[in-house]
Order: sequence, then structure tokens, then C-alpha cells
Amino acid sequence: MDRRWSKERAWEWYNSRPWIRGCNFMGSDCANRIDQWQEYGWEEHYKTADRELALVAETGYNAIRIMMEFFVWKEQHDGYMDRLEQYIALAAKHGISCMVVFGNDCMPPKEEALSRLYLGKQHWDLGYHGGRKVNQHGTFNGMGYHLMDEPELAPQHYEMVREIVTKYKDDERILIWDVYNEPGNSKRGSASLPHFKKFVEIIRDIDPIQPITAAIWQNPWNLDIQSEISKYALEISDIVSYHDYCSYELNINILKTLKQLGRPIINSEWLARCLNNNIKELFPLFYLEKVGCFNWGFVAGKYQTYEPWNNIWDKFEKNPNLNWDFTKWFHDLYRPSLHPYDPHEINLIKRFCEKADADFKKEQENKQ
Repeated sequence: MDRRWSKERAWEWYNSRPWIRGCNFMGSDCANRIDQWQEYGWEEHYKTADRELALVAETGYNAIRIMMEFFVWKEQHDGYMDRLEQYIALAAKHGISCMVVFGNDCMPPKEEALSRLYLGKQHWDLGYHGGRKVNQHGTFNGMGYHLMDEPELAPQHYEMVREIVTKYKDDERILIWDVYNEPGNSKRGSASLPHFKKFVEIIRDIDPIQPITAAIWQNPWNLDIQSEISKYALEISDIVSYHDYCSYELNINILKTLKQLGRPIINSEWLARCLNNNIKELFPLFYLEKVGCFNWGFVAGKYQTYEPWNNIWDKFEKNPNLNWDFTKWFHDLYRPSLHPYDPHEINLIKRFCEKADADFKKEQENKQ
């Protein structure tokens, strides 16, 4: 813990760059993260990513959040590392930096998880969030599983973290190391905590120029009721981050709470229009408060995150009086044609991105 950045260092890093805004990115022709990183179909996926990252930049965004895929790293190691470099370079070509995620607790139970671990053409179901009729957003009751749960594979997962951070520890194209996505989700509780701690130990020993973070995702407006693993996430984060798909008012409560920690804040997952978590209210709020933000999704595609989570349908069937609007897309900003889902949203995003860049330019001039 003594290697955690001071608040002063965190703010110096945060204020040295324009307002961070972007999206959780996967090319629209990818069915999942194996598809995103494997050799099969790479040339076409690369072309799609190039086209869509150009649109990310045109929209006014300057960052993307990307999740690593251990299974592909293990099975196609050299190719994976080469493709990762191509991806990072491609983003940089468009003026975009990368927030890199390692661990992930949003996983199905073991039998289902193992059935999905294969290379080559990937299965996807039409009409379902995440491209799967059966998925972790409400379908499963058992604890989520990943290969790190196998004692003989955990050290390899640690090595992936060590290799990638070592390679890019001084690389400005990497924005932040997001150590663990939603730790404790999928009914895992504290099961991932030893791995999470090992990841942090590895990254701190390497001492990269980039800060680290891990988002709290359950009740981020109340720090007194955080789980053991969420408390650890807050304790190790140089930059505080959170996930939220709630209303404008709840976001205000969250920011009021997290500001007490005295560190820069990033919302690394947001946008759920059906649940009244929308661009018109929240993007200007994030700009005003200078809270970094990464909405989920970009161009609608095989992953289909414009569809609601499965459990949203389940909850509404039980309580049809919920104030949810199913006429709207859940996530994503652009249609497969690359036309905006809602041009008014995109125009608003562009206006506030331009304001943010003008603010930053003025701040830099005043320092001279």
C-alpha cells in the first residue's frame, strides 16, 4: 500500500491531460473477446476496428477501455502480443489511448464458461445482450468461473499481467491499468481477492508510469456497505473508478460520496437508456465535474449490447410498473450503418468534448 500514488501525484497526472472520455470498445463484427483477440478473422476485425476507431475520434472521444483475454494469450501467445500491439498502435493513430483491463468477474458458471473456450468461428445468438441467449446477466444462479480458478493456470494468468505491463510500463499510449473488472460479481464474493492482490503486487513491482484502478460497482453511493473485495479496490486505486447504470440523481449522490476520497474519479461503465441512465443528463454532468467517463459499447454489432440485460426483462415481467423505457437502446452510440442511433446525442457529445478541449488549452496557456 505504500506504493499507492499520493493524492497529489494522482491529481498531477489527471490534470496533465484533457478530460478523459471514451467508450468500452469492441469492433462491431466481434461476437466476444475471443473474437476480438484471436488470429481467426483478425484482418477483417482489424479493418473494422480501424474504421470504427476513426469514428470514436470523430465523435470527440480520446480513450477506449479494452479487456484482455487470457485464453487467447495462453493458446496463441506470440500472435496475441503482436495483435495487442497492432490494436494499441491503431488506437494511437486516431489519437486514442487505451485503458487496459486484466481480471474480470463477469463470468458464467464453470460448465458454461468452459463450453465457450474455443478458437475459431464464435457462436452468437441474435436478439440478446452480449450475443448469448444464456448469459451472466440474470440467467445463471451458480458462481462465475474463470481459468484462474485452476491452481496450475493462475501463475500463467499472473505472467500475462507481468508481461503486458512490463512491455508498456513507459508507454503513453496506455492510459490506465484497470486491474480487475467488477471484482466479486457473478456471486464470486471474495473468491477472486487473492488473484486481485497478486495482480496489484505485480504491477506495483513493475512501477509503470500509468496509474492503476479497479471500479466499485455495487451501491457506489454508500462506502459503508462495500464488500471486502470492493473495499480493497478502493484502497489500491490511484484513480477512483466506479460503474453505474443508474439515474442522474443517483450519480450526483455517487459523486458527492466519492469526492470525499480526494482523488480523481472515472466512471468506466455507464449508459443504460432503458433505465434512465442517459447521455443528455449524464455526459454534461461528467464534463462539469471533470469526471472521466467510458460508456459501454460503440457501434451496434454481434455483441448486441443495445439489447437490455436478460435480468431487466425478468424484473419487468415481475413488476410491469417499473419506469423503464424499452423503446430505447440499452447501450451503444451508432447503428451498423455508422449513422448515429440518435444524432442529437452525438451532437451533444461533440459540443462538450470541444468545450473540454478548449478548457484544457486555456489551462495550459495560463500555466505558461
